[in-house]
Amino acid sequence: MFYIFPYNTMNKQYSTIGCCGIDCGLCPRFYTQGTSACPGCGGKDFAEKHPSCGYLTCCLVKRNLEVCAQCNEFPCKRFDAEKKGYDSFVSHQMVFVNQHSIKQHGIKYFIDQQQVRIDHLVWLLENFDDGRSKNFFCLACALLPLNSLQDNYKNLVKLDAEFDLKMRNMLVKNSLLDAAKALNIELKLRKK
Repeated sequence: MFYIFPYNTMNKQYSTIGCCGIDCGLCPRFYTQGTSACPGCGGKDFAEKHPSCGYLTCCLVKRNLEVCAQCNEFPCKRFDAEKKGYDSFVSHQMVFVNQHSIKQHGIKYFIDQQQVRIDHLVWLLENFDDGRSKNFFCLACALLPLNSLQDNYKNLVKLDAEFDLKMRNMLVKNSLLDAAKALNIELKLRKK
């Protein structure tokens, strides 16, 4: 049987983290202009973008929880697909890390850390995006440890005016790739 839940009456407090643990605030569609922009999990008009999100239905609508980590049944069988380790248009690599962080430190602490990542991403997009780098910057901000992103910022903040956009873009990408390589992190989506 198929149920339609009143997504327009949802009460999700933090739209930058999906019920499932996806980093909505670090997703390229969160920063897309126009009708294909996504408001984040449970955000305004979310139902039009993701009309049948099983995680949201189970977590928020049925159980009135912000994220699955707050559920006593986490991780349930719904997460079996996540264990296979594939990504869609956005990285799923941090889903379990995010959920366990929320479970260990609480949602407020996690959201504060997430906001630092979001602020870094916005800074990258505003100062270094050449129109083709949004996905890469989103991945870097989602996958690199927070201290690595903060070190990146300290090293690159002076590039804002020194070079043209093309050069700044190349320098910041190389810096992020070097940081990822040093940590054995691949800044790519995992496809089947």
